[in-house]
Amino acid sequence: MYIATLVASDTLSETAIKDAGARLFQSDCGPDAFIWLDEGRAADIPFQWAPGKARLALEGALPGVDIIIQPGSGREKKLLVADMDSTMITVECIDELADYAGIKAQIAEVTERAMRGELDFAEALDARVALLKDLEEEAIDRCLAERVKLMPGAKALVRTMRARGATTILVSGGFTRFAEPVGAEIGFDRVIANRLEIGDARLTGTVTKPIVDSTTKETTLLGALAELGLTAEESMAVGDGANDLAMIRQAGLGVAYHAKPIVAAAAGARIDHGDLTTLLYAQGIAKKDWADG
Repeated sequence: MYIATLVASDTLSETAIKDAGARLFQSDCGPDAFIWLDEGRAADIPFQWAPGKARLALEGALPGVDIIIQPGSGREKKLLVADMDSTMITVECIDELADYAGIKAQIAEVTERAMRGELDFAEALDARVALLKDLEEEAIDRCLAERVKLMPGAKALVRTMRARGATTILVSGGFTRFAEPVGAEIGFDRVIANRLEIGDARLTGTVTKPIVDSTTKETTLLGALAELGLTAEESMAVGDGANDLAMIRQAGLGVAYHAKPIVAAAAGARIDHGDLTTLLYAQGIAKKDWADG
């Protein structure tokens, strides 16, 4: 048995659900009757066969609706590994920090290319941080207070999963000075990120090595699975950039969240319209069962 979970960014109508069911029927997937997770917002359509055909039939077919297709068993995950910038928060911290140095456009262009997979992540990070040399340390705290906003649904996702026994890890190619307070506010069990080096209350233009990169994210997920005695199928990874691809591919449910094309094309699931609570619906967890977010 497989499940197609439909989650609308606004309103999910029975007409849209029936259209999805008809598409599954026409693709010989053997759909059953739909089940509301939250009426008017999210629903499951169980089906019997051919998840690949189901994905082709449904993805992009319903405007404003995210569709996640996966096996019916093991939907609820015991491990979440998540990216931070543009995933758990709405901004790229290094770009916003660069604005305090007057070079946001210059750094943001490099960030975008790195997230698209056009540049080596570690080299691009070193180059961008070097441009921030001599920026006053207090700019970090100002940036955190003035620019960093949590992504809608972040608290509900993490706190609900933890309340139900899952382990949650924030692993970021960004910086501890942002990731640690963000992780604490959202409710993550663990936080891993890069450390900006500071001397005389100014950025030195360097990052402590080794850099947290794609390999770190992958090994974090694999290490947590081993530590917790879990299978890959019991894990979820979510991110938006090329440096998230390795962990997304290793996870039982790898999710591209409003992601760059290279990530969206490779991930097992995509969220293009909704917020992070879509990942609670994907696990079969209705809104009435969410922890306060």
